[in-house]
Amino acid sequence: MSILSSIKSPADVKKLRSADLPALAREIREKIISVTSQNGGHVGPNLGVVELCIALHRVFSTPKDKIVFDVSHQSYVHKLLTGRNGEKFDNLRKTGGYCGFCNRSESEHDAFGAGHAGTALSAALGLASARDMLGGDENVIAVLGDAALTNGISFEALNNISSSAKKFILILNDNKMSISKNVGALSKYFNDLITNPAYNRLFSDMESFLKKSGIGQKVAKIGRKAMHETKDFLMSSSMFEKYGLRYLGPIDGHDLPLLEQYLQFCKCSPEPVILHIITEKGRGLECALKNPEKFHGASPYDIHTGANKEHTDPNAVLYQDAMGKTLLKIAQKDKTVVGITAAMSAGTGLSHLKKAIPSQFFDVGIAEEHASIFAAGLAARGIRPVVAIYSSFMQRAVDCAMHDVCLQNLPVTFCMDRAGLSAQDGATHHGLFDIAMLRCIPNAVLMQPSNEDETADMLFSAVYSGKPCFIRYPRGKGEYVKMKDFPEKIEIGKAVELKKSDGKVCIWALGNMVSVAMKAAEILKAGGVDAGVVNARFVKPLDSALLAKHMSENSLIATLEDHSAKGGFGSAVLEFLQESRCKTPVEIIGWPDQFIPHASNVDALREKYGLSPEAVAGRILGRLRA
Repeated sequence: MSILSSIKSPADVKKLRSADLPALAREIREKIISVTSQNGGHVGPNLGVVELCIALHRVFSTPKDKIVFDVSHQSYVHKLLTGRNGEKFDNLRKTGGYCGFCNRSESEHDAFGAGHAGTALSAALGLASARDMLGGDENVIAVLGDAALTNGISFEALNNISSSAKKFILILNDNKMSISKNVGALSKYFNDLITNPAYNRLFSDMESFLKKSGIGQKVAKIGRKAMHETKDFLMSSSMFEKYGLRYLGPIDGHDLPLLEQYLQFCKCSPEPVILHIITEKGRGLECALKNPEKFHGASPYDIHTGANKEHTDPNAVLYQDAMGKTLLKIAQKDKTVVGITAAMSAGTGLSHLKKAIPSQFFDVGIAEEHASIFAAGLAARGIRPVVAIYSSFMQRAVDCAMHDVCLQNLPVTFCMDRAGLSAQDGATHHGLFDIAMLRCIPNAVLMQPSNEDETADMLFSAVYSGKPCFIRYPRGKGEYVKMKDFPEKIEIGKAVELKKSDGKVCIWALGNMVSVAMKAAEILKAGGVDAGVVNARFVKPLDSALLAKHMSENSLIATLEDHSAKGGFGSAVLEFLQESRCKTPVEIIGWPDQFIPHASNVDALREKYGLSPEAVAGRILGRLRA
């Protein structure tokens, strides 16, 4: 029997001999590679933290001790060591399988759910402060990557750790060696000294003795100051110590005995401490080491070559590429057009601009708020910025979009990829709330294309509209519509009637739901209802003239959107109906008022939640017959 198959809980990890740990690490890597090669997922980040997770579960005891993973896309190893090594792990990120992130409802060992960067420090500090308030003694450990330190939330939390918690452990998993000053033999010697139990007992005993004398407090203070100044003289002082955290490292994050030694010291530390470890992203998989960006979050792949297993249709254009390639065409003609991304150049399609015209490309790191205000500053000087952010990550920048862009009516274009579902990632990544958050903001123009060519036209129109514009579009392939050599401007707020009705019902569909509406109309026609279909294109402003016309001509208006039914496109239509004192009923069809889980694909979720063509047609027929 393999060692991994014998692990049913963290207690089993603690029982293993030290000599068995390298074999366990090897088996875990083999398991992760096997599962992700079939299902896709975050390959590189998990292969890099195998030894760290083993050491954490040997030193600490979850669920009493709390381990909080930033983003938690690197939690696969943690899942395997906490009783989740079975069929549901084999179906990771698929219908019926475990989700790809920590989830409090999935296991008591998941102390905090996540999915976005920069949350670990704040959440862990909350857990630690609650422990102190309640008189507990559990350990709280935050695990974050060096990239999380480009996120403002991390620094907001860092500023409060020393004043809000008695004990706190921060593990900085540095897999890019971005914090690399304090290295070398002197650093190793110094850290070996400060982790030596005898040294620390001696210093503690000396301090206790001094405090008993009349001048002890002053002498102890001088002694501590001398130690810090000596360290500053010998090696560059860590910025973390300026925040009140005792800094250890950097150390080899793949050396299990060393990790356990340092984690034991962290466990006994009476003050907040940071352990800086160096790891190799993608360790154990050659193709992941050669292409870390691709294997950060990969589609199913061939283990030996790294090639995608999924069939690539040469005639298909991804929405992100339609946007990215169009932006490049526009930027080549206009040097005032720039692209901005928050550490997602490949995922948003901005890699095309980055490669061809790097001078017109900005990557600000995981900092969506900064990206938005930075764009506002550029726009204030006549630059035409295009900010590409995933829909679910745009949530963080809504205040900036309102206060810094729309309030000043600055011409910034936001391209919100992954609007709708990101099926295998699940609730943290679904873009189902952007319309509700943005359409209430004055000056904002909000639109969604129905195909890849319309994506290009909307981007071109937005860039030269002179207005704050938000374009939302889904993940994945377009509708196989041939794209023009260069985009054309479209009229802001103008919908397109695709199919006339017989006076019973007209379906106003938004974006990628237009194709669903057309299929539903075919089903309705077979049932004796000749439904009209409109490509709405704009949520704000609505095409009020065409909408008023259709409300007067039809017994029912149905709205269809890849967004929450609450506060979305359908709600905007209802508001228009009320304002115009129209009594035509409206059937709003969208995602229900709940967080939608992950699944194998979009179709499975549409089928389950009533957004398939058949379900849409059935719902409209039911409303007509009511």
